[in-house]
Parts: sequence; structure tokens; C-alpha cells
Amino acid sequence: MYHHTTLFLLLSLATFAFAADLYKVLDVVRSASDRDIRYAYKKLSRKYHPDKNKDPGAESKFVEIAHAYDVLSDPEKRQIYDHHGEEGLKARENGQHANPFDIFQSFFGGRPAEQTRKGPSSLTEFEVGLAEMYSGGSVDFQAQKKVLCDHCRGSGAASSSDIHACSGCGGSGVKIVKQQIFPGMYAQSQVTCNDCQGRGKVIKKICPHCKGAKVLDHVQHYTLDILPGMPENHQVVFEGEADESPDWDAGDIIIRVKSKTEKGGFRRKESSLYWTEVIGVDQALLGFERNLTHLDGHVVRLKHTGITQPGFVQSIKGEGMPILGRSAHGDLFVEYKVILPAELSPQLRQKLEDAFQSSRSGHDEL
Repeated sequence: MYHHTTLFLLLSLATFAFAADLYKVLDVVRSASDRDIRYAYKKLSRKYHPDKNKDPGAESKFVEIAHAYDVLSDPEKRQIYDHHGEEGLKARENGQHANPFDIFQSFFGGRPAEQTRKGPSSLTEFEVGLAEMYSGGSVDFQAQKKVLCDHCRGSGAASSSDIHACSGCGGSGVKIVKQQIFPGMYAQSQVTCNDCQGRGKVIKKICPHCKGAKVLDHVQHYTLDILPGMPENHQVVFEGEADESPDWDAGDIIIRVKSKTEKGGFRRKESSLYWTEVIGVDQALLGFERNLTHLDGHVVRLKHTGITQPGFVQSIKGEGMPILGRSAHGDLFVEYKVILPAELSPQLRQKLEDAFQSSRSGHDEL
């Protein structure tokens, strides 16, 4: 577990870091909404939390992120920062910085090591073009989910003063019920308090924003990075991005990536690519040269001399899929289909006759 004292030392030694643009620290635009700022902090604070990230510089980055969120999530502080910068904030706060762990705990309801219950994750299959899986790229998508109400922070109450201990159970969440077994003898049992549904607290005035539901519907934008050579059914995990709830730590959004089935195009099997090339009977008998445009636009030269049998498969080294994590490619396999014409044109007939006459004269000489 990371020591708070280390973070306080970083706060005192790294004050110069707060001169950075706080909007850039959270990677948001200056017109970002409260929800955008909240989402950015959630994502970055998890990534750089010292209990999770042991990389050099993660501690100071976590402090910087917490400071940026502390300022930009507070309307008054944000207004001062927008007009007067860090100097205006220092004058207001007299050089005092919020504890980054306190910010994290108030936001998530506990530190990562203390959160043992995790909510459900969602799994979605995502189809992308084979060209994107060959060259790499990124795909933007949206996901609808539940997020904690910004106003009540998931309490469901209009304010903290509207949350009271349940009078029915005294705040314990349970009641002791006596039941007569027979005259003069009773048994006691413990049941969940029906006044507070076992929470131990009741809300006198519900939050006007979420109507006491504690969560709100939200559509979040994401970017899915496609790596060159990404395997079929590869899973990309957006950690902690599933439905939020005050009762659990958010689960994950899991995206399972697979290539689209494209009729008549390239086909994939692991690191190999397959292509079907159609040739005419004259090319099958006399040989041919032609160009094949690959998935990324580069040209592969197809060439075969002599007779090409129907179903012949040509292997071309290094023209298959990229192999993830390696500077290498699989192979390309080209299968040839020979199409017989419905009728012969005079030119094709003459071409074939010349070829067969040449072949017969060669045999006669032997």
C-alpha cells in the first residue's frame, strides 16, 4: 500500500508541475462539461494510482491529475483558474493543496485495495474490416451505461443533511423479531429492516437530478485501437467502464474484435491470408502475369508460366497477415479458378489453335 507521506512530499516538491495547463493534464478541452472532466479523472486516476502503477513518475502524475480534478470539478475554483490561473488559486487557498487520496476516496468511495465487490462486466462483439486488422487503426464507438449522479454522488439524497439513521432499526439495517413458539416461549430471529431495506439509513428528501435513483443514463464515447495483426476474437478491456453503482466498483467493458466476412475478398486464418483468383482458359494454358491489390493498397505480382490446373494454389511468402508483436508476416495463398467461356471469340480461337499447333509440331519433331 502506498504511503500518504510520500504523496505529501511529492506535493511539496512538485509544486512547479501545477503550472501546467490543467485542462491538458486531464486531456480535455477548456469547454469540457463537468461530466467530461469527471470521466477523464476517473480514467487517469485509476491508471496512475501508486497502488497499481509502479512506473517511474506515476506518483507525481497521480498528484497532478488529482490537483487538476480538484480545481476543474469545483465551479468556483474553475472560474478563478480560467481568469487568473494558478496564481489566483494560490491567493485564494494560501498555498494549500487537497490531499490526492482524499479526492480519490471521495470519488470512488474507497481505495482500490479496499474495493472487493465488482459489478457486472459487459461483453460486445465488434466487427471491423480485415484491412483495418492488417494495417491497424482506430474505431470510435458509443456505449450507453449508468453513471453515478453528479449532484448527489450516488447517495440519492438532495444533500448530506437529508440522510438520517433509520428509526426502525436504529441504523443497524436489521430488526429483531420475536415469534411465539408455544405459550410462554418465544424465539428471536433477525430480519432485514423493511423501513430502510437493510441500508440503515433513510432519505428525507431525494435528489432532484436522479429522483433518488443514484445513477443516471449516459452515453460515453470510446476509441478502440486496432493493432496490426490483431488476432480474431481478441478481447480489448476498458477497465472500470461498465455500469456504475454506489454499491459496487464498476465492472469492465469488454470488446471482442473479429473481422467482417467479405464475400469475394481476402480470407484469413490466423497469420495466413487466402485469395481466389479467376483466370480464363487461355491464361490457364499459356501462362499469365497480373497484379493483385493487397489490403493496404500495395501491389502483389501474380505470375505463372505454363499450364495452371484448376484448383492450383500458389504460396507467396511474407504477404499474409502481420504477426502481432513481431516484425514479420504470414504467407498469402492464391487459389486459381479456371473459367471456361460460353463461346470462343475468333481471336481466342486463333490464339488457342496457334498454341496447340505449336505444341503438336514440337511433338512431331521428336
